[in-house]
Amino acid sequence: MSVTATPAPRYEVGVDIGGTFTDVVCRSDRGVMRLVKIPTTRANPSAGVLHAVQYMAKTWNVPPEQISRFVHGTTVATNAVLERKGAIIGLITTQGFRDTLEIGRQNRHSVYSVMLKPETPVFLVPGALRREVPERMTAAGEMLVPLDEAAVRREVDDLVAQGVKAIAVSFLFSYLNPVHERRVADIIREMYPQLMVSLSCEVDPAFREYERTCITAFDAYLKPVIDRYLENMETDLESNQVGSSLQIMQSRGGVASSSIARRRPVRLFLSGPAAGVIGGSMAGNSAGCEDIITIDIGGTSADIALVSRGKPLIAAEGMLDGYAVRVPMVDVNAIGAGGGSIAWLDGAKSLRVGPASAGSEPGPACYGRGGEQPTVTDASIVLGYVDPAYFAGGSLQLQPELSRHAIADRVASPLGLTVEQAALGIHRVVNANMAEGIRFVSVKRGIDPRRFSLVPLGGGGPVHATALARELGMRRVIVPLYPGVLSASGLLAAPVEHEAATAFHDPLDQASATDLVREFAALDRQCGELMQIEGIAPADVEVQYFADVCYVGQSFHLEIPLQLDDDVIARVRKDFYAAHDRIYGHSAEGPVQFVNLRSVHQAQASVVADSAYEPEAGDPRKGARPILTEKSGGFVEAQVYERRRIKPGVTFYGPAIVEQADTTTVIEPGWRAEVDGRGNLVLTVGELK
Repeated sequence: MSVTATPAPRYEVGVDIGGTFTDVVCRSDRGVMRLVKIPTTRANPSAGVLHAVQYMAKTWNVPPEQISRFVHGTTVATNAVLERKGAIIGLITTQGFRDTLEIGRQNRHSVYSVMLKPETPVFLVPGALRREVPERMTAAGEMLVPLDEAAVRREVDDLVAQGVKAIAVSFLFSYLNPVHERRVADIIREMYPQLMVSLSCEVDPAFREYERTCITAFDAYLKPVIDRYLENMETDLESNQVGSSLQIMQSRGGVASSSIARRRPVRLFLSGPAAGVIGGSMAGNSAGCEDIITIDIGGTSADIALVSRGKPLIAAEGMLDGYAVRVPMVDVNAIGAGGGSIAWLDGAKSLRVGPASAGSEPGPACYGRGGEQPTVTDASIVLGYVDPAYFAGGSLQLQPELSRHAIADRVASPLGLTVEQAALGIHRVVNANMAEGIRFVSVKRGIDPRRFSLVPLGGGGPVHATALARELGMRRVIVPLYPGVLSASGLLAAPVEHEAATAFHDPLDQASATDLVREFAALDRQCGELMQIEGIAPADVEVQYFADVCYVGQSFHLEIPLQLDDDVIARVRKDFYAAHDRIYGHSAEGPVQFVNLRSVHQAQASVVADSAYEPEAGDPRKGARPILTEKSGGFVEAQVYERRRIKPGVTFYGPAIVEQADTTTVIEPGWRAEVDGRGNLVLTVGELK
């Protein structure tokens, strides 16, 4: 009698490296899910990935060779810009346009400032490294001046002598005819095969010369950094016998293989926050809510996003360190407010919180690692929200006396307050900052946040959730099963996604369905080649089409979804009028034109089904402790619950504390809590006052 051997379990791993903690989620094909938070090593963030692999092998008995999928969210691209640690690069432009990057646009964010500061990223390519060569295309994409190849060779030689590690190429009207840019790339690769090249016709094939040059320069600036970072990570995973390739979260909310991500580093901006929004959307959908606002509160920042009809909003461009970067990304508003945000007094002795953060090194005062400045986490301990012995599941023992000492010295004594009053003040200030960030993504766009549910995530999200909802008049909060590591969970939920775009400036009156089919076929081929590299069959790919459309003569456009059929032109016109009226409050039946076309290919990446919610046996009540909230006015006894033991359908009321390994949920008086069938903790409130 033969016995069939049971196949070894396979695992999917998501690793999100944040400023304070590295979040790790591991799911097996047997329905088991594990998670852990590991302090981030700031000097070498990628070490968090190795620590995760070693931790899983030692603590969870997860053999590295049985990991079938490894997905990573990274802040390396963003940090390289913020810290000015990108590569030395050169820029080659059309003769007469070498200063496009420095001139920029006339728009200024601080128009009333007496001292205006430049708002163009000149640090990417100083004037001495910007070169121009004779060549020219017309506005119709026809050759006007041939490319001077001898001039290209001279400039490249000189740039290499200046020590550049990458070169950006941005020629006038190359988005219509890229032949000159592609020839320059060939010349550079012939001369210096090791030199990295970024072409504007590949990075951002769209009109607006400054924006295209800017994002191409960012791409070249990041390319050597991202290439080295991901190559080292791939080597480390391989040396540790991890049995899968590396996938990276992109800023648009999809994942791509490391080899493709290295080609397009600008698509990694907001990689980590995008994963959080995907995770929040997943949690909202599981609770039956398609309209949610996510707030991901970590140690350094709070990332806020609006999800409508179950889909995160995608912005055509974003802001990074005050500079406009034209790359599609999940529309996230990031503010400097988190558990590590430092409380301080300004010159007028007004209490401020953030944006400076203690991070993980030295961290809040309570970490006992030398930090002396009070933080939001220190205030949470004084207010009774966080159990010092159960922080991060007990992996980090906090010292509450250091929190009290830091708040007393830096805030309470100078303001003549008790330590408790000062701690509550710190929370009120940081909550006000975060509430304003939520208004920025909702009220500023004409959206009433009271119609949405709040989904808190990150280690600090559930701590502040009911206070934020109360301030904004929101009546429902959905706390996911594992909110503290939801960004890492979002990595596993995100689809593999690739996007290709092209300029297409035909007026609707002159375009036809045949024209669109031809253009989208070329874009589909580009995306199809990338999906083939990912090893995904065409039958598993979902394709979406979009067009950027505007009135003839209008400076800005709107993205309109397309269906390629005989009525596509008429439907685009109708949908554009409706979208213009919805967003700007008016529309007119005037002449309309296309600007860009975009094809997006998606495929579900995960092969592991979500595990069902199965609470542990035992009484979830752990006791009680006093907490101080703004609504209570004084310390009140709060029942403390262990999250993993709360059964579906169980209802209880605030004041209460719900503890779990990755976060703590604070439930203020007046809120009702219930665990649904998927394990979500759903908080609702009556009349808010």
